[in-house]
Amino acid sequence: MTGAVRGSLWLFLANVVGKGSQMAVTLVLAAFLTEEGLGLVALTVSVVNIGQVVQSMGVYDVISRTALDPRRVAGTLLVLSVGAGTALAVLLGAAAGRVAAAVGAPGVAPLVALAAVGLPFTAAGGVQLGLMHRDLDFRRRLLPDAGSAVLGAVVTIVLAVLGSGPHALVVGLLCTAVAQPVLGVVAGVRVRPVWDAGAAAEAARWIAVVGPGALVAVLLVNVDYLAVGHVLGTEAVGVYSLAYRIAWVPYILVAVVLGGVVFPLCAKLIREGDRAGLPAANARFTHAALVVTGGLYTVTAALADRVVLFGQRWAPAAVPLALLCGYGLGFGLLHLWYQVIRAAGRARRYLALELTHLVALVAALAVVTRHGVVAVAAAQLAVVWALVLPAWWVLARDGLAPPGLGRAVGCVAVGALSCLAVARLFGGLFGPTLPGALGEGLVLVLGYAAAALAVDRRAIRELREVRR
Repeated sequence: MTGAVRGSLWLFLANVVGKGSQMAVTLVLAAFLTEEGLGLVALTVSVVNIGQVVQSMGVYDVISRTALDPRRVAGTLLVLSVGAGTALAVLLGAAAGRVAAAVGAPGVAPLVALAAVGLPFTAAGGVQLGLMHRDLDFRRRLLPDAGSAVLGAVVTIVLAVLGSGPHALVVGLLCTAVAQPVLGVVAGVRVRPVWDAGAAAEAARWIAVVGPGALVAVLLVNVDYLAVGHVLGTEAVGVYSLAYRIAWVPYILVAVVLGGVVFPLCAKLIREGDRAGLPAANARFTHAALVVTGGLYTVTAALADRVVLFGQRWAPAAVPLALLCGYGLGFGLLHLWYQVIRAAGRARRYLALELTHLVALVAALAVVTRHGVVAVAAAQLAVVWALVLPAWWVLARDGLAPPGLGRAVGCVAVGALSCLAVARLFGGLFGPTLPGALGEGLVLVLGYAAAALAVDRRAIRELREVRR
Protein backbone atom coordinates (compact mmCIF):
# COMPACT_ATOMS: atom_id res chain seq x y z
CA MET A 1 0.00 0.00 0.00
CA THR A 2 2.94 2.33 0.60
CA GLY A 3 3.84 2.09 -3.09
CA ALA A 4 0.25 2.90 -3.98
CA VAL A 5 0.27 6.02 -1.79
CA ARG A 6 3.57 7.14 -3.29
CA GLY A 7 2.22 6.41 -6.78
CA SER A 8 -0.90 8.43 -6.01
CA LEU A 9 1.22 11.43 -5.08
CA TRP A 10 3.28 11.25 -8.27
CA LEU A 11 0.18 10.78 -10.41
CA PHE A 12 -1.48 13.66 -8.56
CA LEU A 13 1.51 15.86 -9.37
CA ALA A 14 1.36 14.85 -13.04
CA ASN A 15 -2.34 15.65 -13.14
CA VAL A 16 -1.93 18.95 -11.30
CA VAL A 17 0.64 20.07 -13.86
CA GLY A 18 -1.08 18.58 -16.91
CA LYS A 19 -4.69 19.34 -16.05
CA GLY A 20 -3.75 22.63 -14.44
CA SER A 21 -2.31 23.71 -17.77
CA GLN A 22 -5.54 22.60 -19.46
CA MET A 23 -7.54 24.64 -16.97
CA ALA A 24 -5.39 27.66 -17.79
CA VAL A 25 -6.20 27.05 -21.45
CA THR A 26 -9.92 26.94 -20.66
CA LEU A 27 -9.79 30.25 -18.83
CA VAL A 28 -7.78 31.92 -21.61
CA LEU A 29 -10.14 30.61 -24.27
CA ALA A 30 -13.12 31.86 -22.25
CA ALA A 31 -11.53 35.30 -22.27
CA PHE A 32 -10.58 35.37 -25.97
CA LEU A 33 -13.26 33.27 -27.69
CA THR A 34 -16.95 33.85 -28.19
CA GLU A 35 -19.56 31.35 -27.01
CA GLU A 36 -19.67 29.95 -30.56
CA GLY A 37 -15.88 29.65 -30.75
CA LEU A 38 -15.68 27.76 -27.45
CA GLY A 39 -18.55 25.57 -28.64
CA LEU A 40 -16.63 24.63 -31.80
CA VAL A 41 -13.62 23.73 -29.68
CA ALA A 42 -15.73 21.57 -27.33
CA LEU A 43 -17.34 19.66 -30.22
CA THR A 44 -13.96 19.06 -31.87
CA VAL A 45 -12.43 17.73 -28.66
CA SER A 46 -15.45 15.46 -28.14
CA VAL A 47 -15.09 13.85 -31.58
CA VAL A 48 -11.33 13.38 -31.22
CA ASN A 49 -11.72 11.95 -27.69
CA ILE A 50 -13.98 9.26 -29.08
CA GLY A 51 -11.35 8.45 -31.71
CA GLN A 52 -8.63 8.20 -29.06
CA VAL A 53 -10.61 5.67 -27.08
CA VAL A 54 -11.44 3.58 -30.14
CA GLN A 55 -7.76 3.30 -31.09
CA SER A 56 -6.58 2.27 -27.61
CA MET A 57 -9.44 0.26 -26.12
CA GLY A 58 -8.18 -1.76 -23.17
CA VAL A 59 -4.45 -0.99 -23.59
CA TYR A 60 -3.89 -0.10 -19.93
CA ASP A 61 -5.94 -3.07 -18.75
CA VAL A 62 -4.21 -5.68 -20.89
CA ILE A 63 -0.70 -4.53 -19.97
CA SER A 64 -1.56 -4.30 -16.25
CA ARG A 65 -3.23 -7.71 -16.05
CA THR A 66 -1.19 -9.90 -18.40
CA ALA A 67 0.90 -12.79 -17.10
CA LEU A 68 2.87 -12.85 -20.37
CA ASP A 69 6.02 -10.84 -21.05
CA PRO A 70 4.69 -7.26 -20.68
CA ARG A 71 7.23 -5.91 -23.19
CA ARG A 72 6.07 -8.27 -25.94
CA VAL A 73 2.46 -7.53 -25.08
CA ALA A 74 3.19 -3.79 -25.24
CA GLY A 75 4.97 -4.17 -28.59
CA THR A 76 2.01 -6.07 -30.03
CA LEU A 77 -0.44 -3.51 -28.69
CA LEU A 78 1.70 -0.75 -30.20
CA VAL A 79 1.21 -2.27 -33.65
CA LEU A 80 -2.54 -2.67 -33.10
CA SER A 81 -3.15 0.72 -31.51
CA VAL A 82 -1.02 2.84 -33.85
CA GLY A 83 -2.51 1.01 -36.82
CA ALA A 84 -6.03 1.75 -35.58
CA GLY A 85 -5.07 5.38 -34.89
CA THR A 86 -3.72 5.86 -38.40
CA ALA A 87 -6.85 4.38 -39.94
CA LEU A 88 -9.07 6.59 -37.78
CA ALA A 89 -7.05 9.69 -38.69
CA VAL A 90 -7.57 9.01 -42.40
CA LEU A 91 -11.26 8.21 -41.86
CA LEU A 92 -11.95 11.36 -39.82
CA GLY A 93 -10.05 13.50 -42.31
CA ALA A 94 -12.17 12.17 -45.16
CA ALA A 95 -15.46 12.31 -43.26
CA ALA A 96 -14.92 15.59 -41.38
CA GLY A 97 -17.65 17.33 -43.36
CA ARG A 98 -20.21 14.63 -42.55
CA VAL A 99 -19.22 14.66 -38.89
CA ALA A 100 -19.69 18.44 -38.79
CA ALA A 101 -23.12 18.12 -40.38
CA ALA A 102 -24.12 15.43 -37.87
CA VAL A 103 -23.33 17.65 -34.88
CA GLY A 104 -24.91 20.69 -36.51
CA ALA A 105 -21.71 22.74 -36.71
CA PRO A 106 -20.16 23.15 -40.21
CA GLY A 107 -17.21 25.07 -38.74
CA VAL A 108 -16.05 21.91 -36.94
CA ALA A 109 -14.95 20.15 -40.16
CA PRO A 110 -11.44 21.67 -40.62
CA LEU A 111 -10.79 21.49 -36.88
CA VAL A 112 -11.63 17.77 -36.70
CA ALA A 113 -9.51 16.99 -39.76
CA LEU A 114 -6.49 18.73 -38.23
CA ALA A 115 -6.89 17.32 -34.72
CA ALA A 116 -7.25 13.75 -36.06
CA VAL A 117 -3.64 13.85 -37.28
CA GLY A 118 -2.53 13.39 -33.67
CA LEU A 119 -4.34 10.06 -33.15
CA PRO A 120 -1.41 7.72 -34.07
CA PHE A 121 0.86 9.67 -31.71
CA THR A 122 -1.51 9.44 -28.75
CA ALA A 123 -1.82 5.72 -29.49
CA ALA A 124 1.94 5.25 -29.13
CA GLY A 125 2.02 7.36 -25.98
CA GLY A 126 -0.81 5.33 -24.48
CA VAL A 127 1.18 2.09 -24.74
CA GLN A 128 4.12 3.72 -22.98
CA LEU A 129 1.85 4.94 -20.18
CA GLY A 130 0.38 1.44 -19.90
CA LEU A 131 3.79 0.02 -19.03
CA MET A 132 4.28 2.70 -16.39
CA HIS A 133 0.87 1.92 -14.89
CA ARG A 134 1.68 -1.77 -14.59
CA ASP A 135 4.73 -0.97 -12.47
CA LEU A 136 3.03 1.90 -10.58
CA ASP A 137 5.87 4.01 -11.98
CA PHE A 138 4.00 7.31 -12.00
CA ARG A 139 7.11 9.38 -11.34
CA ARG A 140 8.42 8.54 -14.81
CA ARG A 141 5.03 9.41 -16.28
CA LEU A 142 5.45 13.03 -15.19
CA LEU A 143 7.62 14.00 -18.18
CA PRO A 144 5.58 12.58 -21.09
CA ASP A 145 2.18 13.25 -19.57
CA ALA A 146 2.56 16.60 -17.86
CA GLY A 147 5.39 17.82 -20.11
CA SER A 148 3.42 17.33 -23.31
CA ALA A 149 0.34 18.96 -21.76
CA VAL A 150 2.33 22.03 -20.72
CA LEU A 151 3.84 22.34 -24.20
CA GLY A 152 0.41 22.12 -25.82
CA ALA A 153 -1.03 24.63 -23.36
CA VAL A 154 1.71 27.16 -24.08
CA VAL A 155 1.16 26.84 -27.83
CA THR A 156 -2.60 27.21 -27.40
CA ILE A 157 -2.38 30.26 -25.16
CA VAL A 158 0.10 32.05 -27.43
CA LEU A 159 -2.02 31.40 -30.52
CA ALA A 160 -5.23 32.42 -28.71
CA VAL A 161 -3.67 35.72 -27.62
CA LEU A 162 -2.52 36.30 -31.22
CA GLY A 163 -6.11 35.85 -32.42
CA SER A 164 -6.06 32.37 -33.99
CA GLY A 165 -9.52 31.54 -32.64
CA PRO A 166 -10.60 27.90 -32.26
CA HIS A 167 -7.56 26.74 -34.26
CA ALA A 168 -5.40 27.71 -31.26
CA LEU A 169 -6.59 24.74 -29.20
CA VAL A 170 -6.47 22.29 -32.09
CA VAL A 171 -2.84 23.14 -32.88
CA GLY A 172 -2.06 22.85 -29.18
CA LEU A 173 -3.69 19.42 -29.05
CA LEU A 174 -1.62 18.30 -32.02
CA CYS A 175 1.59 19.48 -30.32
CA THR A 176 0.60 17.59 -27.17
CA ALA A 177 -0.07 14.40 -29.11
CA VAL A 178 3.26 14.48 -30.96
CA ALA A 179 5.29 15.40 -27.88
CA GLN A 180 3.90 12.66 -25.61
CA PRO A 181 5.59 9.58 -27.17
CA VAL A 182 8.77 11.57 -27.84
CA LEU A 183 9.02 12.57 -24.19
CA GLY A 184 8.17 8.99 -23.22
CA VAL A 185 11.30 7.83 -25.01
CA VAL A 186 13.29 10.57 -23.29
CA ALA A 187 11.95 9.26 -19.96
CA GLY A 188 13.34 5.82 -20.81
CA VAL A 189 10.19 3.99 -21.92
CA ARG A 190 11.03 2.50 -25.31
CA VAL A 191 8.53 0.11 -26.85
CA ARG A 192 9.60 -1.80 -29.94
CA PRO A 193 6.86 -2.93 -32.31
CA VAL A 194 6.62 -6.73 -32.36
CA TRP A 195 3.97 -9.27 -33.22
CA ASP A 196 3.20 -11.98 -30.71
CA ALA A 197 0.22 -14.16 -31.62
CA GLY A 198 -0.38 -15.15 -28.00
CA ALA A 199 -0.31 -11.54 -26.84
CA ALA A 200 -2.62 -10.51 -29.68
CA ALA A 201 -5.08 -13.28 -28.78
CA GLU A 202 -5.08 -12.28 -25.11
CA ALA A 203 -5.55 -8.63 -26.04
CA ALA A 204 -8.41 -9.50 -28.39
CA ARG A 205 -10.22 -11.51 -25.71
CA TRP A 206 -9.95 -8.72 -23.16
CA ILE A 207 -10.66 -5.87 -25.59
CA ALA A 208 -13.78 -7.69 -26.81
CA VAL A 209 -15.27 -7.00 -23.38
CA VAL A 210 -13.45 -3.94 -22.05
CA GLY A 211 -13.18 -2.16 -25.41
CA PRO A 212 -16.92 -1.55 -25.79
CA GLY A 213 -16.96 -0.43 -22.17
CA ALA A 214 -14.24 2.12 -22.89
CA LEU A 215 -16.18 3.38 -25.90
CA VAL A 216 -19.35 3.65 -23.82
CA ALA A 217 -17.38 5.52 -21.14
CA VAL A 218 -16.12 8.14 -23.57
CA LEU A 219 -19.59 8.53 -25.07
CA LEU A 220 -20.89 9.18 -21.55
CA VAL A 221 -18.69 12.26 -21.22
CA ASN A 222 -19.22 13.53 -24.76
CA VAL A 223 -22.79 12.70 -25.80
CA ASP A 224 -24.12 15.74 -23.93
CA TYR A 225 -21.95 18.07 -26.04
CA LEU A 226 -23.20 16.41 -29.21
CA ALA A 227 -26.82 16.63 -28.09
CA VAL A 228 -26.57 20.29 -27.06
CA GLY A 229 -24.81 21.17 -30.31
CA HIS A 230 -27.37 19.36 -32.45
CA VAL A 231 -30.44 20.77 -30.66
CA LEU A 232 -29.37 24.16 -29.23
CA GLY A 233 -26.40 25.21 -31.40
CA THR A 234 -22.73 25.97 -30.86
CA GLU A 235 -23.28 29.02 -28.62
CA ALA A 236 -25.14 26.83 -26.11
CA VAL A 237 -22.31 24.29 -26.33
CA GLY A 238 -19.88 27.06 -25.44
CA VAL A 239 -21.81 28.02 -22.30
CA TYR A 240 -22.31 24.40 -21.26
CA SER A 241 -18.72 23.41 -21.98
CA LEU A 242 -17.30 26.16 -19.77
CA ALA A 243 -19.40 24.92 -16.85
CA TYR A 244 -18.51 21.30 -17.60
CA ARG A 245 -14.77 21.95 -17.93
CA ILE A 246 -14.64 23.74 -14.58
CA ALA A 247 -16.69 21.00 -12.88
CA TRP A 248 -14.44 18.36 -14.45
CA VAL A 249 -11.30 19.61 -12.69
CA PRO A 250 -11.81 17.95 -9.25
CA TYR A 251 -12.73 14.69 -10.99
CA ILE A 252 -9.52 14.78 -13.03
CA LEU A 253 -7.29 15.84 -10.15
CA VAL A 254 -8.63 13.34 -7.60
CA ALA A 255 -10.87 10.58 -8.95
CA VAL A 256 -8.81 9.90 -12.09
CA VAL A 257 -5.59 9.94 -10.05
CA LEU A 258 -6.92 7.48 -7.49
CA GLY A 259 -8.53 5.34 -10.18
CA GLY A 260 -5.25 5.25 -12.09
CA VAL A 261 -3.56 3.81 -9.00
CA VAL A 262 -6.30 1.51 -7.71
CA PHE A 263 -6.61 -0.52 -10.92
CA PRO A 264 -2.97 -1.65 -11.19
CA LEU A 265 -2.87 -2.06 -7.39
CA CYS A 266 -5.92 -4.35 -7.39
CA ALA A 267 -4.56 -6.21 -10.43
CA LYS A 268 -1.31 -6.75 -8.53
CA LEU A 269 -3.18 -8.05 -5.46
CA ILE A 270 -5.01 -10.56 -7.67
CA ARG A 271 -1.79 -11.68 -9.38
CA GLU A 272 -0.31 -12.28 -5.91
CA GLY A 273 -3.36 -14.25 -4.76
CA ASP A 274 -4.51 -11.63 -2.23
CA ARG A 275 -8.08 -11.11 -3.41
CA ALA A 276 -9.17 -10.63 0.21
CA GLY A 277 -7.27 -7.33 0.24
CA LEU A 278 -9.49 -5.75 -2.42
CA PRO A 279 -12.30 -4.44 -0.12
CA ALA A 280 -9.79 -2.70 2.17
CA ALA A 281 -8.02 -1.10 -0.80
CA ASN A 282 -11.37 -0.04 -2.25
CA ALA A 283 -12.40 1.45 1.11
CA ARG A 284 -9.26 3.53 1.45
CA PHE A 285 -9.46 4.96 -2.06
CA THR A 286 -13.23 5.53 -1.89
CA HIS A 287 -12.86 7.38 1.41
CA ALA A 288 -10.15 9.64 0.01
CA ALA A 289 -12.10 10.32 -3.19
CA LEU A 290 -15.33 11.25 -1.40
CA VAL A 291 -13.73 13.49 1.21
CA VAL A 292 -11.41 15.38 -1.13
CA THR A 293 -13.68 15.75 -4.16
CA GLY A 294 -16.63 16.49 -1.87
CA GLY A 295 -14.76 19.49 -0.54
CA LEU A 296 -13.58 20.72 -3.92
CA TYR A 297 -17.05 20.41 -5.42
CA THR A 298 -18.69 22.17 -2.47
CA VAL A 299 -16.34 25.13 -2.84
CA THR A 300 -16.77 25.21 -6.63
CA ALA A 301 -20.57 25.17 -6.34
CA ALA A 302 -20.49 27.95 -3.76
CA LEU A 303 -18.42 30.09 -6.14
CA ALA A 304 -20.37 29.18 -9.29
CA ASP A 305 -21.68 32.71 -9.79
CA ARG A 306 -18.08 33.98 -10.07
CA VAL A 307 -17.96 32.51 -13.58
CA VAL A 308 -18.86 36.01 -14.79
CA LEU A 309 -15.27 37.04 -14.02
CA PHE A 310 -14.45 35.62 -17.47
CA GLY A 311 -17.03 37.93 -19.03
CA GLN A 312 -20.68 38.73 -18.39
CA ARG A 313 -21.60 36.60 -21.41
CA TRP A 314 -20.82 33.48 -19.32
CA ALA A 315 -23.44 34.25 -16.62
CA PRO A 316 -25.78 31.49 -17.94
CA ALA A 317 -23.08 28.93 -17.04
CA ALA A 318 -23.42 29.51 -13.26
CA VAL A 319 -26.43 27.29 -12.55
CA PRO A 320 -25.24 24.42 -14.80
CA LEU A 321 -21.86 24.62 -13.04
CA ALA A 322 -23.46 24.18 -9.61
CA LEU A 323 -25.50 21.19 -10.84
CA LEU A 324 -22.50 19.63 -12.58
CA CYS A 325 -20.55 19.74 -9.32
CA GLY A 326 -22.97 17.16 -7.91
CA TYR A 327 -22.67 15.18 -11.12
CA GLY A 328 -18.86 15.22 -10.93
CA LEU A 329 -18.90 13.86 -7.36
CA GLY A 330 -21.11 10.93 -8.37
CA PHE A 331 -19.20 10.28 -11.58
CA GLY A 332 -15.90 10.20 -9.69
CA LEU A 333 -17.28 7.66 -7.23
CA LEU A 334 -18.49 5.43 -10.06
CA HIS A 335 -15.16 5.77 -11.86
CA LEU A 336 -13.28 4.51 -8.82
CA TRP A 337 -15.62 1.58 -8.24
CA TYR A 338 -15.47 0.59 -11.90
CA GLN A 339 -11.69 0.25 -11.66
CA VAL A 340 -12.11 -2.25 -8.82
CA ILE A 341 -14.80 -4.16 -10.71
CA ARG A 342 -12.65 -4.39 -13.84
CA ALA A 343 -9.48 -5.31 -11.96
CA ALA A 344 -11.40 -8.13 -10.26
CA GLY A 345 -12.17 -9.60 -13.70
CA ARG A 346 -15.84 -8.58 -13.75
CA ALA A 347 -15.57 -6.72 -17.05
CA ARG A 348 -19.01 -7.82 -18.27
CA ARG A 349 -20.69 -6.35 -15.20
CA TYR A 350 -18.74 -3.15 -15.70
CA LEU A 351 -19.93 -3.04 -19.31
CA ALA A 352 -23.53 -3.64 -18.22
CA LEU A 353 -23.36 -0.72 -15.78
CA GLU A 354 -21.82 1.58 -18.38
CA LEU A 355 -24.42 0.64 -20.99
CA THR A 356 -27.21 1.22 -18.50
CA HIS A 357 -25.79 4.65 -17.74
CA LEU A 358 -25.47 5.56 -21.41
CA VAL A 359 -28.99 4.40 -22.32
CA ALA A 360 -30.49 6.29 -19.38
CA LEU A 361 -28.53 9.44 -20.23
CA VAL A 362 -29.43 9.37 -23.93
CA ALA A 363 -33.09 8.88 -23.05
CA ALA A 364 -32.97 11.80 -20.61
CA LEU A 365 -31.17 14.06 -23.09
CA ALA A 366 -33.72 13.24 -25.79
CA VAL A 367 -36.42 14.62 -23.49
CA VAL A 368 -34.76 17.60 -21.77
CA THR A 369 -32.13 19.05 -24.14
CA ARG A 370 -34.60 21.33 -25.89
CA HIS A 371 -35.28 22.98 -22.52
CA GLY A 372 -31.72 24.35 -22.26
CA VAL A 373 -28.35 23.69 -20.69
CA VAL A 374 -29.68 23.87 -17.11
CA ALA A 375 -32.00 20.95 -17.88
CA VAL A 376 -29.09 19.03 -19.44
CA ALA A 377 -26.96 19.52 -16.32
CA ALA A 378 -29.86 18.45 -14.09
CA ALA A 379 -30.32 15.31 -16.18
CA GLN A 380 -26.63 14.47 -15.80
CA LEU A 381 -26.90 14.86 -12.03
CA ALA A 382 -30.01 12.67 -11.72
CA VAL A 383 -28.79 9.87 -13.98
CA VAL A 384 -25.32 9.52 -12.45
CA TRP A 385 -26.63 9.16 -8.90
CA ALA A 386 -29.25 6.68 -10.07
CA LEU A 387 -26.33 4.42 -11.06
CA VAL A 388 -24.58 4.53 -7.66
CA LEU A 389 -26.86 1.96 -6.02
CA PRO A 390 -26.54 -0.66 -8.82
CA ALA A 391 -22.76 -0.20 -8.79
CA TRP A 392 -22.71 -0.76 -5.03
CA TRP A 393 -24.80 -3.90 -5.48
CA VAL A 394 -22.30 -5.30 -8.01
CA LEU A 395 -19.44 -4.64 -5.58
CA ALA A 396 -21.30 -6.18 -2.65
CA ARG A 397 -22.24 -9.27 -4.67
CA ASP A 398 -18.57 -10.03 -5.28
CA GLY A 399 -17.41 -9.10 -1.79
CA LEU A 400 -15.66 -5.95 -3.03
CA ALA A 401 -17.79 -3.28 -1.35
CA PRO A 402 -15.80 -0.78 0.74
CA PRO A 403 -16.60 -0.93 4.48
CA GLY A 404 -17.10 2.26 6.44
CA LEU A 405 -18.70 4.23 3.59
CA GLY A 406 -21.17 5.93 5.94
CA ARG A 407 -18.32 7.57 7.84
CA ALA A 408 -16.98 9.15 4.66
CA VAL A 409 -20.45 10.38 3.63
CA GLY A 410 -20.96 11.92 7.07
CA CYS A 411 -17.59 13.62 6.85
CA VAL A 412 -18.48 15.18 3.49
CA ALA A 413 -21.90 16.29 4.74
CA VAL A 414 -20.47 18.02 7.83
CA GLY A 415 -17.71 19.66 5.79
CA ALA A 416 -20.16 20.85 3.14
CA LEU A 417 -22.52 22.38 5.73
CA SER A 418 -19.59 24.16 7.37
CA CYS A 419 -18.38 25.44 4.00
CA LEU A 420 -21.81 26.80 3.07
CA ALA A 421 -22.15 28.45 6.48
CA VAL A 422 -18.79 30.16 6.04
CA ALA A 423 -19.86 31.31 2.56
CA ARG A 424 -23.04 32.83 3.95
CA LEU A 425 -21.28 34.57 6.83
CA PHE A 426 -18.17 35.87 5.10
CA GLY A 427 -18.89 35.73 1.36
CA GLY A 428 -19.89 39.39 1.28
CA LEU A 429 -16.45 40.48 2.46
CA PHE A 430 -14.83 39.61 -0.86
CA GLY A 431 -15.17 41.82 -3.92
CA PRO A 432 -16.28 40.73 -7.42
CA THR A 433 -12.71 40.37 -8.64
CA LEU A 434 -10.36 37.49 -9.34
CA PRO A 435 -8.32 38.10 -6.15
CA GLY A 436 -11.59 38.28 -4.24
CA ALA A 437 -12.75 34.95 -5.67
CA LEU A 438 -9.42 33.34 -4.81
CA GLY A 439 -9.56 34.70 -1.27
CA GLU A 440 -13.12 33.49 -0.75
CA GLY A 441 -12.22 30.10 -2.17
CA LEU A 442 -9.34 29.75 0.28
CA VAL A 443 -11.59 30.61 3.23
CA LEU A 444 -14.19 28.09 2.08
CA VAL A 445 -11.58 25.35 1.69
CA LEU A 446 -10.33 26.02 5.22
CA GLY A 447 -13.89 25.91 6.56
CA TYR A 448 -14.59 22.58 4.89
CA ALA A 449 -11.26 21.04 5.90
CA ALA A 450 -11.56 22.10 9.55
CA ALA A 451 -15.03 20.60 9.93
CA ALA A 452 -14.26 17.43 7.93
CA LEU A 453 -11.05 16.65 9.79
CA ALA A 454 -12.68 17.35 13.15
CA VAL A 455 -15.17 14.52 12.62
CA ASP A 456 -12.90 12.17 10.67
CA ARG A 457 -10.03 10.79 12.73
CA ARG A 458 -9.26 8.27 10.03
CA ALA A 459 -8.44 11.02 7.53
CA ILE A 460 -6.00 12.56 10.02
CA ARG A 461 -4.24 9.23 10.51
CA GLU A 462 -3.95 8.68 6.77
CA LEU A 463 -2.57 12.19 6.24
CA ARG A 464 0.10 11.47 8.85
CA GLU A 465 0.98 8.19 7.15
CA VAL A 466 1.34 9.94 3.81
CA ARG A 467 3.51 12.62 5.41
CA ARG A 468 5.82 9.97 6.89
